[in-house]
Amino acid sequence: MILIGGTSHVGKSTLGHRLAEELGWNYLSTDQLARHPGRPWRVGDRQIPDDVADHYTRLSVSELVESVLSHYRGNVWPIIDAIVRSRLNNPFDLGLVLEGSAILPDLLRTAGYTRVAAIWLTAPDSLITERIKRSSDYETITAKERGLVDAFLQRALAIDGMLRDSPDTNRQNLLDASSVDSSEVLRRLA
Repeated sequence: MILIGGTSHVGKSTLGHRLAEELGWNYLSTDQLARHPGRPWRVGDRQIPDDVADHYTRLSVSELVESVLSHYRGNVWPIIDAIVRSRLNNPFDLGLVLEGSAILPDLLRTAGYTRVAAIWLTAPDSLITERIKRSSDYETITAKERGLVDAFLQRALAIDGMLRDSPDTNRQNLLDASSVDSSEVLRRLA
């Protein structure tokens, strides 16, 4: 089993899909398990929900980080832990690549899994900024919507910095998303 953590828009899904395909394993994103409270920009015809706009407007960056980390730890990690443990106990399991922002180094350290490899993607601020602005159509949205995206972006950058500085990550499992490829990941995890 391979776990991939990292902040929003760092490239976890792209790498996770690639690894799962190369290994012939299943792929799962924690985005399918729970969102908190969601991305603060329009997608297709879906408008930004009022509670999402309020969340990013009312909270400071540190409060946004604290809120999402609390969500990861209290709501998402227990689901991840149950998935990992059930799959590790299944002798017929073919393998899983599981990715998501809720896969935090300290949670993995305390879980005590065997037969689980983990990496965390990080990226230069400029890459994360470019990806979030592209995804949100930043150049075409209103000034109010840009403020929401800016708050989301600052939260994402803060979490990326937290991962880089975590005592539970090291050079072997912390990879720069701007230059990593799936064969490099497999080599490091071998």
